[in-house]
Amino acid sequence: MHDDSALVQLRIDRFVRERLAPAVHRIAVPLTLAAWVAPGEPVGFDEALAQEYRPFQTGHPWGRPWGTTWFHATGTVPAGWDIDESTRLEVVVDLGFSTATPGFQAEGIAWSPAGVILKAVSPRNRSVPLALPPGGTVDLYLEAASNPDVTSGFTFVPTELGDPATAGTEPIYTLRQVDLALRDETVWELLQDFWTLDGLQRQLPKALPRRAEILHALERCIDLMDPEDVSGTAAAGRAALAPVLALPAYASAHRLHAVGHAHIDSAWLWPVRETVRKVARTFSNVLALIEENPDFAFAASSAQQYAWLKEHYPELFKRVKAQVAAGRFVPVGGMWVESDTNMPGGEALARQFVAGKRFFMEELGVEPLEVWLPDSFGYSAALPQIVAAARSRWFLTQKTSWNETNLMPHHTFLWEGIDGTRIFTHFPPVDTYNAELSGAELARAQRNYAEKGVANTSLVPFGWGDGGGGPTGEMIAAARRTASLEGSPTVELSTPRRFFETAEAEYAQPPVWSGELYLEFHRGTYTSQARTKRGNRRSEHLLREAELWASTAAVRTDAAYPYDELQQAWHTVLLQQFHDILPGSSIAWVHQEAERHYAEVADALHGLVADSVTALCGTGERSVTLNAGPYPVRGIAGLGAGATAGATGGATARPLPVTVERTADGIVLANGLVAVTIDADGLFSSLRDLGAGRELIPAGERGNLLQLHRDTPTQWDAWDIDQHYKRTATRLTAADAVEVVRDSAEVAEVRVSRSFGASHVVQLISLAAGARSIDLALSIDWHERQKLLKLAFPLDLHAERAASEIQFGHVYRATHANTSWDAARFETCAHRWVHVGEPGYGVAVANDSTYGHDITRDTDAAGHSATTVRLSLLRAAVFPDPTADQGEHALRVSIRLGATIGDAVAEGYRLNLPLRTVAGVATGRIDPLFEVDNPAVVIEAVKLAEDRSGDVVVRLYEAHGGRTTARVIPRFETTEVTETDLLERPLADARAVFSADGGALVLELRPFQLVTLRFAR
Repeated sequence: MHDDSALVQLRIDRFVRERLAPAVHRIAVPLTLAAWVAPGEPVGFDEALAQEYRPFQTGHPWGRPWGTTWFHATGTVPAGWDIDESTRLEVVVDLGFSTATPGFQAEGIAWSPAGVILKAVSPRNRSVPLALPPGGTVDLYLEAASNPDVTSGFTFVPTELGDPATAGTEPIYTLRQVDLALRDETVWELLQDFWTLDGLQRQLPKALPRRAEILHALERCIDLMDPEDVSGTAAAGRAALAPVLALPAYASAHRLHAVGHAHIDSAWLWPVRETVRKVARTFSNVLALIEENPDFAFAASSAQQYAWLKEHYPELFKRVKAQVAAGRFVPVGGMWVESDTNMPGGEALARQFVAGKRFFMEELGVEPLEVWLPDSFGYSAALPQIVAAARSRWFLTQKTSWNETNLMPHHTFLWEGIDGTRIFTHFPPVDTYNAELSGAELARAQRNYAEKGVANTSLVPFGWGDGGGGPTGEMIAAARRTASLEGSPTVELSTPRRFFETAEAEYAQPPVWSGELYLEFHRGTYTSQARTKRGNRRSEHLLREAELWASTAAVRTDAAYPYDELQQAWHTVLLQQFHDILPGSSIAWVHQEAERHYAEVADALHGLVADSVTALCGTGERSVTLNAGPYPVRGIAGLGAGATAGATGGATARPLPVTVERTADGIVLANGLVAVTIDADGLFSSLRDLGAGRELIPAGERGNLLQLHRDTPTQWDAWDIDQHYKRTATRLTAADAVEVVRDSAEVAEVRVSRSFGASHVVQLISLAAGARSIDLALSIDWHERQKLLKLAFPLDLHAERAASEIQFGHVYRATHANTSWDAARFETCAHRWVHVGEPGYGVAVANDSTYGHDITRDTDAAGHSATTVRLSLLRAAVFPDPTADQGEHALRVSIRLGATIGDAVAEGYRLNLPLRTVAGVATGRIDPLFEVDNPAVVIEAVKLAEDRSGDVVVRLYEAHGGRTTARVIPRFETTEVTETDLLERPLADARAVFSADGGALVLELRPFQLVTLRFAR
């Protein structure tokens, strides 16, 4: 038999394109249209209904960028239309859709005249079903959003569309269709038959008989049908395909649990306000599908998105709530948003679960047990412990499939965190969270699945996402056809919980992956949009301060605790930790709003601190200095307040004064502990630990070196730093001025000014009496484009690995590139500090707002091994925000000599929680609520309980990476202490070993163990 399969395939393609798809609607008539253009931001239905609408016709332009146009569509169902079980009456809308993915262009939502949301419309979900008889009146409103396509096909071309100030005002869409149409259900079903069978046979090997069987069955179907009467012959066509659709799957076929899903970025290439509407559109689509498909369930994460629905669309929220109760609409994730997990601090990441789970439990009566982060840019090694502390059980992502270099070896495994906690984890081998259940996707899931032979089940999230949209009827039809179909994996409509319970039962001893899930991609997100990152870091620490002093005031004075104000601040910060806001990968509009919201949070929290201090100290003529950090600073106890005792902290003997000496080598600052020589270029030509007798600058090198790199990623501008950036570097050695600006016994300061390109940097280098750290305050006026600015500290240390702070601990990473895994980790994320060292000696480099680092081992001019620590200060990506990072920046860095890990921890807190002096008080002292006798045990949060009982909650962790014992002493009357989970519920199997010692609590902690204690009073 001759092989004519290529010709048959062409015939199938043309038949579907020219005959079958156009015949889905038997007949259509245009509706009468009128329109009203909202003059500014979107308005609610009642306000839109009250406006004056003017006649409008299809074929006319509409919609300025980011605008909203309300269309009023009216008409009558023609009397002669046959409306029965074989047809469906619907309004079909084309707002001017392009071939771009749904969610990145115009979209709309249909309302009834009574203000009830019917369903959304988008490029691949264009219909709104109606239940009307012939002669019935059609009357609906379309709220159409003219969101621009910022992506330009993801060519990463700079665009001004991401800022309403530069996006323009001319219409960008043309309304093509608002028709009343009659869908032929048999033709529609036949189209789904073709889509599934054709998609399947394309994935099968050419030598497999099943492929030829399907191909020629499709051809026979075309032969049987009349191209001039598709509707009349569709039933015969379906009958011809029934035998090949009825053949069951192989017994060994891969088993897929298909879960309805819509990844809705809480902001990205659209502002937060548009996400609010995207949630309503998507959820209304899902509710319509649920009504039509009793076996379909939909999973949606992010408590914030449900909260928006409750606030802005209460009727829709009520319907969602009913389906949640029915088990059809499934909240997942248990977090406030699908956050980044690299950069949020430990307490903030914990609060993602506290806020998220509390909302789900209080508003919807469910507690999600699945952590659902399909799209975040890598996953912190601290996350398993945090997940377990929130009493969640499972973790899902697919983002590691984006790795540029290495494939993860598992799809189902136990993920072990820094403390040893293990979480059952799944990576869907379909490698997408936006599946449409195509033949290609199902085949890819089966082909990729790494656990073959020991397990055979995976999850596939299906539905249009990123910009929302969700599942469609076509996707559910595909799931039904592949429930058991020869040649295909089996597909079961399922829920996340059903999948995880099945997978756990199937795979009793999965392998273990220990440590971070580093994404070998999107490394620039540690640095892009530095002001957003600074806002996050400052907000996290201000929240710590505000909660600490409010708790202290409530306990000491019975002052009212500002629950609502703190919750509002936390919700703002948690929202802005979303994985496209904090990473700096959104349009300009998003980051402008984020910076404004951070400023509002700061104002509110400073006010709360002031109120608490007034309650604690009264008003008068004195001043008091607050130390919100966990360690004593300048004689002030951690978590307490008093008068300072000199330049540095707590020593009984007065420290040696700082000296400033001008030499031929430069300006030398020394204090008896350390000495730094700042040469004529403003660089560190010498950095000496005087007590250890060590020079830390390698031969032929200089420290405090700014380096400017070309930064032109191959793709994904704001997201990526590519390794080729290292090949082009400019050492910024020339200084405009180097001058001593302060010369006192307590503190000496040198100011270095330098200019390059269109930018200017001022560094204030300071050394305090008694300090082992040199502090650097940088003010940068940045006007470069596609450049990366790094700050380098070469150190005369042979460090085989570097410690980087993460949430509630630290991770070690190699400084070499022995393996492909090491080499791919050329840019890494750290929180407040990094530490490098060799046995017996180390150096810590701390920061107050920087996350991106690279730490490498090099050779100095003498041929000796050296280690270079570099901080990534600023980038200047041009997509999606062409003005990213332009303007003024302020940040601080310190380098501490002779540092242990414990010293690095303390340095990070010192730099990020500076002492706060408040004047105009009557009392100059505040005693801490808690004392801890072991510096390895760090109190991370002190607050009042979420249930507003007045109980005091303290969260602490072991910070040094070893087993330890500590006495925690509450300095207030308590009646009971209980170990709890993050949500402050008692633990039946307490993880911390503790006992009473008088008024103290003795804790025995394992490395990096996180503990939450609740003190009743």
